[in-house]
Amino acid sequence: MDRNSVTGMILIAIILGLFWWMNKPSEQEIEALKLRRDSIARVEALSAQEAAQKADINQQAVTQELQATPDSVLHKRKTDKFGIFSDAVDGENEFYTLENELLKVKFSSRGAKVYSVELKEFTNYKDDPLVLFDGDQNVFGFNFFYNNRILNTNDLHFTVDSDASNDSTLRFKLNLGANQFMAFDYKLSDQSYLVDFAIVQNNVDNLIQANRGGFDLDWKMDVIAQEKGRTFEIQYSGVYYKYYEDVVDDISGKSGDEDFRTPLKWIAFKDQFFSSILIAKDKFAAGKVNLNVYPEEGNSPILSTNTASLVIPHAGGMQNEKAFQFYFGPNKYKTLKKINGLDLEEIIPLGWGIFGWINKFAIIPIFNWLEGGIANYGLIILLLTLIIKLVLFPLTYKSYMSTAKMKVLKPQIDEINKKIPADKAMERQKATMALYSKAGVSPLGGCLPMMLQMPILFAMFRFFPASIELRHESFLWANDLSSYDSVLDLPFTIPFYGDHVSLFCLLMAITNIVYTKMNQEMTASTNQMPGMKAMMYMMPVMFLVFFNQYASGLSYYYFVSTLITIIQTLLIRRFIDEKAILAKLTANQKKPKKKSGFQARIEEMAKQQQLQQKSQKGKKKR
Repeated sequence: MDRNSVTGMILIAIILGLFWWMNKPSEQEIEALKLRRDSIARVEALSAQEAAQKADINQQAVTQELQATPDSVLHKRKTDKFGIFSDAVDGENEFYTLENELLKVKFSSRGAKVYSVELKEFTNYKDDPLVLFDGDQNVFGFNFFYNNRILNTNDLHFTVDSDASNDSTLRFKLNLGANQFMAFDYKLSDQSYLVDFAIVQNNVDNLIQANRGGFDLDWKMDVIAQEKGRTFEIQYSGVYYKYYEDVVDDISGKSGDEDFRTPLKWIAFKDQFFSSILIAKDKFAAGKVNLNVYPEEGNSPILSTNTASLVIPHAGGMQNEKAFQFYFGPNKYKTLKKINGLDLEEIIPLGWGIFGWINKFAIIPIFNWLEGGIANYGLIILLLTLIIKLVLFPLTYKSYMSTAKMKVLKPQIDEINKKIPADKAMERQKATMALYSKAGVSPLGGCLPMMLQMPILFAMFRFFPASIELRHESFLWANDLSSYDSVLDLPFTIPFYGDHVSLFCLLMAITNIVYTKMNQEMTASTNQMPGMKAMMYMMPVMFLVFFNQYASGLSYYYFVSTLITIIQTLLIRRFIDEKAILAKLTANQKKPKKKSGFQARIEEMAKQQQLQQKSQKGKKKR
């Protein structure tokens, strides 16, 4: 990037800043807007109050009418409307619990559904029990046709079959006649996050009709905020789904919806670190999903409302059973990977392509190996960083050597720049490339080793915010390595930066500035690209702003990684003799050197430029 580009960017930033300042509302306009919003809020509150009063009046009228209506008439109305299901419409909701070492799952007889789920090994950021959902935050039921009416199991009251239930199994039964019933079976095994779920139909095929060759499943769930950093919890939450015998896809980070015309294997309502997943033993024929994300500034305890409408294939038959599984548990790679053949681990955003491969086949195995013998995750990150830097040391050394060669050649490059004026850029470039070629130096020699390290840096960028292992793990002043570390809470919010100061992020920015300064001292051609020097110092400042709200474990890793690189550079510099390097390069220049294809192309371009210049001068003389 040249000086003009940098100047242009600065001017654009100044213009945008002035535009924002000139167009920002005055205090009077802000006050007027506030009064308008307050007025609207009062009107809406009054309207809601009036609506509630009308609803109460209507409810009282309905209650009075029902009280005045004989029981026999009410019973006949209900029978005419719901037929054999009339006894299941009304009833008292009863609760039952299945529990193991990991889960506490509560069920309600109304709808025979999962009512609440508690993960016993985890807490939320307030250190309260971690509940995935509770009560009306989970709506789950199947639609079917009966007597030309659409009924939903979520509105029906089931009874528990004591003969088919025990400490690990529950059977909710809806008796519809002699040896005619529909049952929902649940089973929770020891040391498992999986809940087996089956729908059993016995001799009811003539009573319950499917729609379009299948039953419609409606599932709606409110995802509760569990973490301190709401911004990144939303970013890493969403609806994930796997196409039958195909890839995993998702809607995440923002509201959206998707219609499916092809079968699905499973669907997951995912938080940053926990998920509720419904898995079909066979498949879902089709369906649609929706993600509705709540605004961050609303401070709602709910992150999003997720809904799914899925079609369960139904071929008919007097005895019929459809099997499913629920997964209620952490988004832990090793745990999800053990559930073979389902690709559930794909809900963890480890990065695409080579970044994901590095995480799956290198970073996670090393991390899990260290985790087996070390309890402190700060030390684990430190050792992981040391291992990575040790593996990458040959590339670091090669990059430094290339930079050192460029540095010792700098006086000769400066001499070329003095002899050849700046308006003859191609001629100057030709002479510089000829010098590099004779000396045996590649201008890209320092860049390529650094480029080869970039995939690991990006892989770690995805790894730390998605690693549940770091959740609520403290190190030094950071009480949660999966969230930001605040050493100072600000009384105001700085745009893009936030309302706190992250010390690990600050240390990371400082070490990057130091490393940038060391690189600038080693760079041989800074005079050719003055704008790049300023840009290099802007990067640490951008990191300071960007990473302030990121996981402190990530900032800590980048800080330690850069610090180790600085130490490596100082050690290499101490043991390398630049005079010996210059002597070797000088000897190389005296040897006959075959032109490379790249150099030949540069020279040919220079010749063409010279010919064009001569041609233009000849035309002017005429």
